[in-house]
Amino acid sequence: MEALAALSERVREDLAKIRYATGNWSLTQDRDGEAVLDVAIIGAGQGGITSCFGLRRQGVTNVQVFEKAAKGGEGPWATFARMITLRTPRHVTGPDLGIPSLTPQSWFEARYGAQAWEDLDKISRHDWQAYLDWVRQTLDIPVVNDQELVHVGWDEGLLRLTFRNAAGQETVRLARRMVLATGIDGGGTWHVPSFISETLPKSVYAHTHEDIDFEALKGKRIGVLGAGASAFDNAATALEKGAGRVDLCLRRAKIPAINPYRWMENAGFLAHFSELPDLTRWRFMRQIYSLNQPPPQDTFWRCRRHENFAFHPGTPWTATRMDGDEIVVTTPQGEMRFDFLIIGTGFTIDLSQRPETRDFASSVLLWRDHFTPPAGEDSALLGSHPYLGARFQFLSKDKADPKAPMLAAIYNFTFGAMPSMGLSGASISGMRFGVEKLARGIARDLFVEDGDRHLASLLAYDTEELVSLDPPVL
Repeated sequence: MEALAALSERVREDLAKIRYATGNWSLTQDRDGEAVLDVAIIGAGQGGITSCFGLRRQGVTNVQVFEKAAKGGEGPWATFARMITLRTPRHVTGPDLGIPSLTPQSWFEARYGAQAWEDLDKISRHDWQAYLDWVRQTLDIPVVNDQELVHVGWDEGLLRLTFRNAAGQETVRLARRMVLATGIDGGGTWHVPSFISETLPKSVYAHTHEDIDFEALKGKRIGVLGAGASAFDNAATALEKGAGRVDLCLRRAKIPAINPYRWMENAGFLAHFSELPDLTRWRFMRQIYSLNQPPPQDTFWRCRRHENFAFHPGTPWTATRMDGDEIVVTTPQGEMRFDFLIIGTGFTIDLSQRPETRDFASSVLLWRDHFTPPAGEDSALLGSHPYLGARFQFLSKDKADPKAPMLAAIYNFTFGAMPSMGLSGASISGMRFGVEKLARGIARDLFVEDGDRHLASLLAYDTEELVSLDPPVL
């Protein structure tokens, strides 16, 4: 579209106007003739491409983004996300990093018109993905698709990264630093309770993040476990595709109604949470995690408008079994029978479950290793998260661990960073503030590491600015 092409040009013009000190200053390296990246970013979703842009704004341009999915499959929006619109209000920004012409509003108005923006409540997930694609193209973010990180090694002060493509071919790249921007499950794995996974065939259940053939569920009885937005999104999708009945069960006595994200969307919290004392951060996160994120009102109504939908508070599932072709679910209120189950129980934080982190997972300092909460304020969930340094970097349980220097070169920009850093990589709400902290931190580390080389560059600097001692020619 001509309007979007014109907007892209305006973005480039705006960036040119504020390009002062954003030129590349980092000193190149090579190892045995192989070029070394300053930063490898793992993940080309919203967190990955925005991190690359943020580094560029700091003058760090020797960066490559690696994405395991094929082009078009980055992030959740065009894959397993099943909401109609984003859960965040339309005014929330992030990937633009404060550049007005790069904001979602500018893109939306260029595509649909100013009145359409005024009439908009929340942006659709498909439009958000289209916006991210436009940002990536406009900023010329260097992404290599079909590259899954399967091994991380440490080679004389450099990260040795092994990638594998869909055909099984492996390539190795060297990098000084690495950013993990692998999304909401980037700190572990999606969680299915063992009483389900160990008793039922995989053909009769799916987690909300998986591909689900909803057409095959027409006329079926569907049981959904979970109280969050994704559970309701999947329940609604099943209903809209013709499911015979959908029953959503949750452990809590009532559906969560308070969204702590709306409270967190202020510059004080977003920019400075990570600098609070450990106890204060712990108490913040215990409250935030206890509230959980509720389904948006429109998502709830999307389910509630169907007469064949019911929700059951205070109804945890305690066991499952097969009875012929039926799934029998045991609850405190009695048995329920279904044809298929959808599991919306979130994810667990466990770095050993991720191919990009399992090589060093056992060395990473966790909150439970570093911090002991007061009596009565325990949280196994919070304790399982990595305890990060001030710049999102992993820390080692043992400073004498040979992997400690490697961990300091890896920055965790996933949802797992939340107890240490607040909203950041996997959240649109915290992205701008998180990326700014991350990019400045990486730039700081690179510059300090090369301090002597930069000093040598200054000592060798001989470009003359005063070139004539003669009077000016009139």
